[in-house]
Amino acid sequence: MSNEHSVSPQAAEALLPPVDVVEDAAGITLFADLPGVSKERLGVHIEGDTLTIEGGISLPAPEGLETTHAEVGLAVYRRVFTLSKELDPERVAAEFNQGVLKLRIPKVEHAQPRRIAVQVA
Repeated sequence: MSNEHSVSPQAAEALLPPVDVVEDAAGITLFADLPGVSKERLGVHIEGDTLTIEGGISLPAPEGLETTHAEVGLAVYRRVFTLSKELDPERVAAEFNQGVLKLRIPKVEHAQPRRIAVQVA
């Protein structure tokens, strides 16, 4: 899996959420921090070998107050990854809890390690 290197003008206008990737023998697990994103505004898409994570954020100012300084000026998170051929995009499992998206992407069967029984003759 790798980060997509070509950046479209649309992607340049998005925040890059921090993502941790953990790999084990059976696949990978991604943890993406998406603070301020609700489940309704979260999108996870796989097309071909491209994984896209998007989330809209809403940080409204309290009623009667006006924002004078904002460090989070963009309202969209977006991260794009290219998935390796040994991962199975048909069996992705996703969980979203307290602003953290967890994606589990298993390896295809032929890419997983297997134990071979040895017969004694």
